[in-house]
Amino acid sequence: MISIIGIGRGASKIAKKFDNIPQYDVYTLNSAVEKNTENEFKLDVFEDIEEYEHNIPDLKKFFKDLKQHVQVFVVGASKSSIYSLGILSQIRDKKIDLMYVKPDTELLSDLPKQIENTTFGVLQEYARSGKFNTFTTFSNENIEKTHANINLKNYYDTLNETIFSCAHYINYFAHTEPHIGNVSKPNTINRIRSVGLLDMNTLEEKWLFELDMPRELCYYLCINEERLEREAGLHKKLVDLLKDKPKNAFRKNSYAIYETKLKDFGFCVAHTNAIQYNTLDKLEQE
Repeated sequence: MISIIGIGRGASKIAKKFDNIPQYDVYTLNSAVEKNTENEFKLDVFEDIEEYEHNIPDLKKFFKDLKQHVQVFVVGASKSSIYSLGILSQIRDKKIDLMYVKPDTELLSDLPKQIENTTFGVLQEYARSGKFNTFTTFSNENIEKTHANINLKNYYDTLNETIFSCAHYINYFAHTEPHIGNVSKPNTINRIRSVGLLDMNTLEEKWLFELDMPRELCYYLCINEERLEREAGLHKKLVDLLKDKPKNAFRKNSYAIYETKLKDFGFCVAHTNAIQYNTLDKLEQE
């Protein structure tokens, strides 16, 4: 059982997508909550950023039934993300996977950009120091590129569904024996992650966030059960594609193949210990 937490309105919408799956219990915290319940908590809204830091809610009772494994969703640039460190400090005894949703920062105004830069950097440092189990970034801009026909009305729901699907399947793989293969357990220093969707013909990755200096890449291939049975030489074909992937002493690849009743699909999870920076920050460093 995993507890899912959404901090802020956008993150809460992602968290709510786990509601109908019995392996999860869901907690949402945002300003749209009308009345506090066992699983919903109202967050106050302030004009001044410092007010958020001085008004962190006491959530001991709200989180009293939280499971040991917790996955927390935070959307960068939102004022509610300022609450995140104060909230996370109250569950520091849990195994925390932080799921960070990164907005397109290029057109952000000064205040949201400042919030995003600070939150993105500080949360990664916490992960790198071992306070979080993992820190996974999803870029709205990158996700949009994977949906050629996304319409404006369903824009955010499409992005949220993609993030939910990735997070859920990665959990599924972690608790399911593969048909063949075995992904390596990442080194404990490599806590910063990104996810890629795979083209199942070429195993080309469509990254939902471009990770700098990936150290370990884990490929999860879900193959339709009928194809697994009828297609001779399939394992060699897939392994040969994986062998063509870049690798060296600092970049290791592993894979696992799972059976599915659905059409073939797959993910790649990249791991690193390197702090990720925004594009402008990278240019300044160079």
